[in-house]
Amino acid sequence: MTIEEAQQKVDNWINTTGVRYFNELTNMAILTEEVGEMARIIARKYGEQSFKESDKDYDLADEMADVLFVLICMANQTGIDLTVSLEKNLVKKEIRDKDRHKNNEKLKK
Repeated sequence: MTIEEAQQKVDNWINTTGVRYFNELTNMAILTEEVGEMARIIARKYGEQSFKESDKDYDLADEMADVLFVLICMANQTGIDLTVSLEKNLVKKEIRDKDRHKNNEKLKK
């Protein structure tokens, strides 16, 4: 599925099953919550924290999909074409960071 198709599918789901978009501020809070859930799993799976019994059923891929879903909602409701935005962002990074990471001593380990 392309990013454009994902934006269309999310919009269709919101307008049929979800009834309507939450307002932008609510979606920002939901996005923060979903990123926190993703961070919790990463801290336990890849970091130094251990899983609690209540954490063991979490699915990192599903949490990432939740983050993406809410981000797409926010793009849709604010009129942002994520395909165009990502393409512009990658061009910016290519110009700005062309040699930055190659010359970063911290990354040569």
